[in-house]
Amino acid sequence: MNRIICFHLFNDYSGSPKVLKMALEGLLKKGYQVDLISSKGGVLDELLHYKNLRKYSYSYRFSNNPVITILRYSTIQIYTFLLAFRWLFHKDVVFYINTLLPVGPALAGRIMGKHIVYHYHENAFAKGAFYKALATAMQKLAHEIICVSEYQASFLKREKGVIVAPNSLSNNFTNRLIPTPQTAFERKQILMLGSLKLYKSPLEFIELAQKLPQFTFELVVNDTQENINGFMKEHKINICKNLTIYPQQNDVVPFYNQASLVLNLSDKKQVVETFGLTALEAMSAGLPVIVPTEGGIAEMVVDGENGYKIDVQNLNQIAECIKTILSDETLYMKLAQNALAYSKRFSEAKMVNCIEMILNRK
Repeated sequence: MNRIICFHLFNDYSGSPKVLKMALEGLLKKGYQVDLISSKGGVLDELLHYKNLRKYSYSYRFSNNPVITILRYSTIQIYTFLLAFRWLFHKDVVFYINTLLPVGPALAGRIMGKHIVYHYHENAFAKGAFYKALATAMQKLAHEIICVSEYQASFLKREKGVIVAPNSLSNNFTNRLIPTPQTAFERKQILMLGSLKLYKSPLEFIELAQKLPQFTFELVVNDTQENINGFMKEHKINICKNLTIYPQQNDVVPFYNQASLVLNLSDKKQVVETFGLTALEAMSAGLPVIVPTEGGIAEMVVDGENGYKIDVQNLNQIAECIKTILSDETLYMKLAQNALAYSKRFSEAKMVNCIEMILNRK
């Protein structure tokens, strides 16, 4: 295999395209030819300067109207299904499907007899019927499935061809992080990165800021300022003085370098984090974390060692935990040092080599 045909539905700055960008960049540096099919305007476009990458772009975005979203999604699946036949007579290629969503090209690849590898980032079995149907399709279409955690893999019915390859961070990202535990403790600044989806708990983060006026809160939302304004208006939110909300950012390193503590408040009753990239980013900056009690993200945290596991339903407990962490310097230094040490287990080179090995299987 010397040519990779990669399909990713929505190219933004969220976790799965970030991981894909890292994997593809490593493969491009190794000399592989990559044909990338994805939407315009996200982190994957940062790869366009590589001469051995060709990108096929389309316009795509989500809508608050589920009918419009499914129509747009279906249109892209038909388009990429047909586009996939461009590689019908290319023998030495592999179809690399990132996330569950590009089912159209996966089906086309199977029809053509191509080798199909899925990079599975979601936990479909904690979502609705639509994602469960896509997961069923993946298990029938894929020759190999790359899972990001043991927790995620445990839900799949098939065992053959399922490989766990934990996510990592790029060297370019980690090299710009500046762990300074003493200074971070003194800042008293709490950070969360997420979206406006209610299961990501932006409203609860805002409530925490209201409960804890002695601390500074920053919320980085993977969305436009226009949509943030609409969300604030819809939920009748008055932003308190100690809270700043930022729209989608191309670079989040400066936020970690100014934070003291990072939260992930995903509601486990609605969604379960399969890995927890923001937790790894935080720990790589030497920052303690508070995360949910279930999922791949929970595998990364030991209570009282590098952070704490508390569900968003226990918001008062989270508030008390924040006060404890940011008032006890000895505890904070222990959590910060252990968080940084834990992050060293994850290597960009190790992840890329693992993915390369899987893509070369036939």
